Amino acid sequence: MSHMEIIAHRGASADAPENTLAAIQLAWQQGADAAEIDVQLIADGQLVAIHDETMLRTGGVDWAVKDRTLAELKTLDIGSWKSPQFAGERIPTLAEVLDIVPQGKRLFIEVKCGVDAIPELVRVLSAAKTTREQTVLIGLDFDTIVAVKRALPDRAACWVTEQFSVGDSLTMNLRPATAELIERALAAKLDGLDINNLPERPPGDIGQITRAGLQAYVWTVNTIERAAWHQAEGIHGITTDVPGRMHAALK
Repeated sequence: MSHMEIIAHRGASADAPENTLAAIQLAWQQGADAAEIDVQLIADGQLVAIHDETMLRTGGVDWAVKDRTLAELKTLDIGSWKSPQFAGERIPTLAEVLDIVPQGKRLFIEVKCGVDAIPELVRVLSAAKTTREQTVLIGLDFDTIVAVKRALPDRAACWVTEQFSVGDSLTMNLRPATAELIERALAAKLDGLDINNLPERPPGDIGQITRAGLQAYVWTVNTIERAAWHQAEGIHGITTDVPGRMHAALK
């Protein structure tokens, strides 16, 4: 089997509060090859690591992330919701996360906001100690990730996609078709596709992506059986909430 990168989804998020420095540090301790975070632009122009558009789920207050300053967001405890042992954990900036990426490890940065984040993204990455090979930029919105790639052409950029199965077991097809996703990614000069962990994905489908010269990643894989299937299909990396379990079973 080929080498498959184990990417900790929002850090080691099964065991630590997602998108925090504690979760990222734990990912390294558990043997992850990379960590993935979500970033959003806030009121004072900085990028912070958070998935949701509000602080309600992880911070306990119904604040719109984009309308708050870093000083305001830093007042919130974003660890206690997960476990008392993480009480006092604070929202990190993208710069703070990049600062704890060790040599030989990578960070996947999902841009959850729009193109208005690009100037700050460029600034933070330019100032970081990480090399350009240590970061991968990803995003679900096609136009945004294309704009990110144009602004940062020397950084890998992958389009996060979601496919659905249609039809019965004999006539099942994926929509959008993988070939269509490949064509759009290549035309936009993107570096890869980050596909969803669709149970009905047929054998050989991932091979279409890699044969086209694109990187192939999959989200979110939490069972050893499914991870092994993707590894056998030639996936370059899996995003998982349980990097420690995956590392122990697959490395």
